[in-house]
Amino acid sequence: MTRTIVESKSKTAIIGFDQPFCVIGERINPTGRKKLAAELEAGDFSTVQADALAQVAAGATMLDINAGVVYNSNPNPNETEPPLMREVIKLVQSLVDVPLCIDSSVPAALEAGLEVCEGRPLLNSVTGEEERLEAILPLVKKYNVPVVAISNDDSGISEDPEVRFQVAKKIVERAADYGIPAHDIVVDPLVMPIGAMATAGLQVFELVRRLRNELGVNTTCGASNISFGLPNRHAINAAFLPMAIASGMTSAIMNPTREAEMMAVRAANLLTNNDPNGAAWIQANKPPLAEGEVEAGARGRRAGRRRRRG
Repeated sequence: MTRTIVESKSKTAIIGFDQPFCVIGERINPTGRKKLAAELEAGDFSTVQADALAQVAAGATMLDINAGVVYNSNPNPNETEPPLMREVIKLVQSLVDVPLCIDSSVPAALEAGLEVCEGRPLLNSVTGEEERLEAILPLVKKYNVPVVAISNDDSGISEDPEVRFQVAKKIVERAADYGIPAHDIVVDPLVMPIGAMATAGLQVFELVRRLRNELGVNTTCGASNISFGLPNRHAINAAFLPMAIASGMTSAIMNPTREAEMMAVRAANLLTNNDPNGAAWIQANKPPLAEGEVEAGARGRRAGRRRRRG
């Protein structure tokens, strides 16, 4: 059974077909977030701190960390992004104990993150582009970490799912040349917007099944891509996630603070027998206690402990 192990200093998470769906919190990313980008450029990490705590409280298994800010004073990401990546990772690690996903298009920033990250993070990402393969796979091997493999190559992103499958296969095979096992490759088959391509959902479900059955790899995606450009996006995302999970998808980069989407994931875990005894579902759906009310059984447990001490 394919299992991808990711770790923080004190916690291990497993991405796998027989595991609860891995929710990778997407919020610590300045792309499309002008306020966060401006804060990071100014050395203000208050939103990073709030987002880290909120995502873990909402149930994130891991947190994605992206520090891709374009500085007005120095627009060169090779110079500005690595030190910022180090600083953000150190801060987040001091606040929460979940594993991290280091996310950058700049190889130097990925390595900077790897140098300070405790445990065994997920690296995001490698593609099928030759330059990217040659830059990222040695890092993956050097630091012995798993990596997200995105199914595009030097020809760009294909709308043909067969082409995207072959790109994923190429990355897995090239990784093997470096001694990187398939269980450390988490393939992103690329989710197209359903508003632009009516078959986008069907394509990704079939791709996930093939990636699982033929390559034996775990999978991930940017879950919100499916609803891009449409109204009521969160309802679409909440329907997409259980369907992807039923097809074999094992993780997603998503917003865990969206309750409808998290409940959809929890329900899918329950329905696919990846929530032992329904414990997580029951815990997430307990009615709130009234003021002064004690959880059923809690009083007896406390009294029992007092009796044992006596």
